[in-house]
Amino acid sequence: MNLNDLKLFEAVAQYGSFTKAAEAMFTVQSNVTARIRNLEEEFGNTLFTRTSRKVELTPAGETFLTYSRQIGKLLDKAREALDPDGDVTGHLEIGCIETTMALSAPSIIKRFSALYPKIDLVFKSAMVNALIADVVEQRLDAAFVSGPVSVNGLKQVKLKEEQLVLIASSDVKQLNDILTMEQIRLIVFDQGCIFRARLEAWLSGKGIVQYQSTTLNSIEGIINFVEAGLGISILPKDVIDRYYSKRAIHYFPLNKELATMVTLLIYREDALMSQALKVFIEEHKVK
Repeated sequence: MNLNDLKLFEAVAQYGSFTKAAEAMFTVQSNVTARIRNLEEEFGNTLFTRTSRKVELTPAGETFLTYSRQIGKLLDKAREALDPDGDVTGHLEIGCIETTMALSAPSIIKRFSALYPKIDLVFKSAMVNALIADVVEQRLDAAFVSGPVSVNGLKQVKLKEEQLVLIASSDVKQLNDILTMEQIRLIVFDQGCIFRARLEAWLSGKGIVQYQSTTLNSIEGIINFVEAGLGISILPKDVIDRYYSKRAIHYFPLNKELATMVTLLIYREDALMSQALKVFIEEHKVK
């Protein structure tokens, strides 16, 4: 076994395909298949189940994947410790919800890169549940998510509180105009989004359970649809005030329970935390 074998193994686990793993690793499928077979023989376990449609990790494969990622992190720590200039180096993959990606990620990268130019930052956006799972499974080093979060093995730093507001087109002058619509339409992100969950909870509290949803994948898209009168949504008030105050939309306050959103930075706290991750966390703690 060598380090490249582990990288090939992780690629197959990620893509669920020997062919796609080979393409991603710039090699041929026969080489990937042979290296995985050698790993299975060396450890005396089947690491993947193979069918005509997909490749999946076995329980033994899931266990091996955890150790493979830990080995990769140990090597990263060794590189950091042996940096000839003594600078903090490394590569961090940070997850975030859509609003953080669109509005905060650029400034975070700019500020952090000025302090630690030898640390590469990669941001990935997803829904909260997926981000939590990716941090737990070490696919991400840390993630910005909406709280509360209570998961064994995760630590968190509270960053800020934001106020959410209900938004509608400028034709809607008051909330009752929404509640009396013949057909209420929601313009939302996919299932798992806190904004969608809060909007559905607000409607439920008003006794409304029948509505239609249009799912989009960007803030700009939601603003455009709402402005066109195609439905209502919920977004942070700061987003509207800072970036969309001149658009033909109105927003309405919500009760404190539904309106308050807490943003957290979550991460695993274990012996394999890199120096790069440590300084990233420290920079986001309240000074």
